[in-house]
Amino acid sequence: MGALNAMETTFSENAQKWQLLDESGHIPATPSFTELFQHATEAHDLSRDVFRLTGDLAASPHSTTRVGRATLDHLARASTMSAHAASHFSETAEAALRLPHVSSPADQHYLKNRMVIDHAAARAYLRRTSEALRDSAKELNGHLDFHRLAPALSRRESPVPPPPGPSGRHR
Repeated sequence: MGALNAMETTFSENAQKWQLLDESGHIPATPSFTELFQHATEAHDLSRDVFRLTGDLAASPHSTTRVGRATLDHLARASTMSAHAASHFSETAEAALRLPHVSSPADQHYLKNRMVIDHAAARAYLRRTSEALRDSAKELNGHLDFHRLAPALSRRESPVPPPPGPSGRHR
C-alpha cells in the first residue's frame, strides 16, 4: 500500500512540476534538451517501477483472486500509461535537440508545436498513471478494510449458545 501511494503521489507531482512552457504560456526560444531529457529519464525510471510492481503482483498467488485481478488490471493500465508518458517525454527532448538545426520558420513552428503536444500528452499520461495507481490502492484498501471488518462482524453476529438448561433427570 505504501509503495502504491508513494508512486501515485510522485506521478501526480511530476505531472504538475515538469513544465515546457514559460510563465506566459510560450515555449522558450531555446528549450533545454538537458531538462527535457531529464523528464524523459525520470519518467522511464518511474515507468520501470510500475512495471516491476505489476510484474510482482502478476507472479504472486494473489493475482488469481478477484481483488488481485482487479488490482492487476489497474496496475496494467498504469504500466501502459507510464510507458506512453516516457515515450512522449523522449520525443519532446529529441525535438528540442533538433530545433536549433531547423532553418525554415515553418519547420521550426511545426517542431515547436509538436513539442508542446508531446509534452502535454506526456503530462496527461502521468496523471492517468497516477489515477490508475490510486484505483489500485483503493481496490486493495477496500479489500483490507473488509478483512479488518469481517472478524469483528463475525464475532458480533455469531450466535451465542443458549445457557445450559436443567438436566434431563427429575426426582
